[in-house]
Amino acid sequence: MRAVPDVYTDLRPLLFSIAYRMLGSVADAEDVVQESFLRYHQADAAVESPKAFLSAVTTRLCIDHLRSARVRRESYVGPWLPEPLLASDADPAQGVSDADSLSMAFLLVLERLSPVERAVFLLHDVFDYDFREIAGIVERSPDNCRQIAVRARRHVHEHAPRFETSRQQRDELAQRFLAAFTEGDVDGLVTLLAADVIVQGDGGGHEPSWPNIIAGRDKVLRLLTNLSADMHRLGLTATATHVNGQPGALVRDPSGALVNVLSFDISDSAVHTVRSVINPDKLHHLGPLADRDALLAQWRER
Repeated sequence: MRAVPDVYTDLRPLLFSIAYRMLGSVADAEDVVQESFLRYHQADAAVESPKAFLSAVTTRLCIDHLRSARVRRESYVGPWLPEPLLASDADPAQGVSDADSLSMAFLLVLERLSPVERAVFLLHDVFDYDFREIAGIVERSPDNCRQIAVRARRHVHEHAPRFETSRQQRDELAQRFLAAFTEGDVDGLVTLLAADVIVQGDGGGHEPSWPNIIAGRDKVLRLLTNLSADMHRLGLTATATHVNGQPGALVRDPSGALVNVLSFDISDSAVHTVRSVINPDKLHHLGPLADRDALLAQWRER
């Protein structure tokens, strides 16, 4: 009998890492991994390499899911952002790739690739699979996979963020930014925001939301100072954490329930992007959620 529990323990972290980067969804990645192990369990006992079998099944399921997700994404209300993955979730890819390949900015660049391009690029450039292995997974020739990887890599390098600032410097600047934001320190925010800073919000059609990107230091400054005042009035707090391997924060109500998740893109000693995921459908995996209706009622009383 195959030692399924050992295979599960050994390979689940890798499979989740692949699926999450492919799909940008914790819930969908978990479903894909579970289905992959179900198929492994049902497969012929003569499976020679559990890793090869499970990697192939996971990747193919992700490709199929992405193809069907295209239509749903087109009808999504407002900007779409990946489901946040927190440091406390202990990224299963640690030791496989660096945190930058988890960042929301990086995952959004991957959204520009076709499902097969995304699979080939991730398997080769992030997870170190060779082209012969990848060819069997995506059912293309090794040479074709090599060409796909070149195209995908060129596109990713053209659009991917550059995190030249060290992790320690990013964390320190994020702490200063979070303090200025929560305290409503306008002068402090001005010194920390890049001139071309943008704010993206994923509400999925739920209120409150920002259906469009807010761009430019002046507009973002007004938004952040207004948000800071609202947070104080509603008793909300923001606690620093790492979101998708980058600095971020959890916003909670007075009871400790989660309101939304913030992530920051930081480089060149400035905050270049603030992303907010407030869509409750993308936050359930992080614990109890705040009563949005009650918060909105309080907010409208201002």
